[in-house]
Amino acid sequence: MSMIQKHLIRFLRDESGPTAIEYAIMASLIVVVCATAIASIGVRLIPWYQATANVLR
Repeated sequence: MSMIQKHLIRFLRDESGPTAIEYAIMASLIVVVCATAIASIGVRLIPWYQATANVLR
């Protein structure tokens, strides 16, 4: 078997590439969920911040 064939077979059997892609997809989904949660909480906190600012004036 030639050296190129050995490298090709080893490359095709290596599963670290798909695993890295799966981790990247999971990380991006976590970022989306966190951003959505922070945006939702931020909208609910605006009146609280405004009330606090009014009291401090």
